[in-house]
Formats: sequence, structure tokens, C-alpha cells
Amino acid sequence: MIAIILGTHGKFSVEILKSAEMIFGEQENVATITFLPGENPDDLTTKYEDAIKILSCEAGVLFMVDLFGGSPFNAASRIAVNSEKMDIVSGLNIPMLLEVFAARENSTIEDLTQVALSNGHLGIKALKETLKNSIEEEL
Repeated sequence: MIAIILGTHGKFSVEILKSAEMIFGEQENVATITFLPGENPDDLTTKYEDAIKILSCEAGVLFMVDLFGGSPFNAASRIAVNSEKMDIVSGLNIPMLLEVFAARENSTIEDLTQVALSNGHLGIKALKETLKNSIEEEL
């Protein structure tokens, strides 16, 4: 099973995992990494490396971060860039995370990355646009 590392500014990683587990159930082989005020990018890299040591990473590691180019992304990049079995997706949201949890048992890292990307986008909707589109489809 591919390991998941959630890395975010503040405690968002901890809380989004709690929310996803309320819906999907408790998850194994997942770590949360926080980037708190007063910490620096080297602290993040150390946290990621420590998480990798305790997770089962043989099948791969998917880093899921909040912001492309932010400190959690950049620190993960230094680790993932040289590994074929690691990737990073940004824009972490609950629909993305739920689908990754559902698919990670039998997926490759490449497939799981695509699951995250497509479902992250699909989970973003606006009420009025959705209603308008459903009315147009009925006509």
C-alpha cells in the first residue's frame, strides 16, 4: 500500500486527516506533517525524513501538500525528486484525499497521482453553476 504524507502550513494536515477519517474510516500508513511558526524548511525536511522511516514505503510515497511552491512542497520536493516511487500533489482537499484512500491499495504511484489530481479538481464546485448545468442537462 502506498504511504501518504500530508504536509501543510499550520495544523491543516492533522485536521484534514481527522475529517477524512470521519467519512472513510481510520487509515494506516499515513503521516501528518505540520509547518508551524518559528520552524524553517530544514525542520520540515527532517519531519518528512522521520515519517518515511516509520511508514511502510516499499510501494511508494505520495506527498499531499496544501500549496504548490510553499515550504511543505519545497521540502518534499528535495526528497521526492530523486525517487521513482515518490510524487507530490498540491491543492490538498477532502475529495482528493478520500479518493486517494480508496485507490491506494492497488495503485502505482503514477496512477495514484492521477487519482489525486483528477478528484481534487472534480471536488471543487459552485452551487449556482452546478444547478444551472443540471437544469440545462434536463432540457
